[in-house]
Amino acid sequence: MLARAPASAANLGPGFDTVAMALDRYVEVEVEPAPRLIVTSEGEGAGMSDDAGHLAARVAMDVVGHDRLAITVRSQVPVGRGLGSSAALAVAAAAAAGAKDPLAIAAQEDGHPENAAASFVGGLVVATKVRGAVRVAEMPLDPLLAVVAIVPDRPLSTARARQALPHQVGMADATFNLGRFGLLLAGLADHRMLSREAGEDRLHQDYRSPLFPEAPKLLNALLSAGALMACWSGAGPTLLGLTTVEDAPSLREQATLAMAEAGVIGRVLLLHPERAGLVVGEAARLPALDDWPTGRSPVRRNPRPSTPSGSKAIFDFDENS
Repeated sequence: MLARAPASAANLGPGFDTVAMALDRYVEVEVEPAPRLIVTSEGEGAGMSDDAGHLAARVAMDVVGHDRLAITVRSQVPVGRGLGSSAALAVAAAAAAGAKDPLAIAAQEDGHPENAAASFVGGLVVATKVRGAVRVAEMPLDPLLAVVAIVPDRPLSTARARQALPHQVGMADATFNLGRFGLLLAGLADHRMLSREAGEDRLHQDYRSPLFPEAPKLLNALLSAGALMACWSGAGPTLLGLTTVEDAPSLREQATLAMAEAGVIGRVLLLHPERAGLVVGEAARLPALDDWPTGRSPVRRNPRPSTPSGSKAIFDFDENS
């Protein structure tokens, strides 16, 4: 089958390991029968591991129980940048391989239920595990919001970012984040209530700043340029400025200037929340690589012609499933 899942931004400041928002960059995975395992890739992360070690291959083989598969991955999501590329890939691969519960498989494989839930459901979600099962709640999201993402040309592994965190936090810091988390959810539901305080955090962002020393300066630059709030995306190093659709182009220009002034090489993406989540069937097929959004460097590795697959379908999340 053919499946597509969107990128996601998690944490969003105070919502550490609990909240994520789907964004309009996608990972497409196609799984077909084959005499032997064949893995090909295109776009972001292409050629990094076109073999049995590829995450999509591992997930698909686990689902079907063998390796006689041809797996094609096409990705618009930067790898190792805190935009949920692994979760989106795991969700799409599980669905393309015919899994009954792609969300459970992706959450287990990626280790982050909030990223997997955003890629599966779409929109803004809060997610956690309750007695071993992923529990997801969709949250209100203002349709007038847009996201400007500063994406440095340097990866930061989630494992390394986790190592920078303390094992314990104080009661004052926990209470601080709970209060800011309330402001965050209210502001994401209505951009008129979104303030810079909604992106403040004491659980992870400051601890990770030594891994990306320019981050505080760039976050302040986003706020000075008019962002309603600014924060890290997931474990970073991508930084986000949330703004309105109307003001997003101007903020993107200012973010580009701020990157240059800080001496950070990378790109600035103008993104929008994606509400569709996982899509299965021919409707999931992405356009040709040359027609993908700007702000990225086209990369091709071992592309092969894709063949038409199933009928159009949307894989909808059911709270009772």
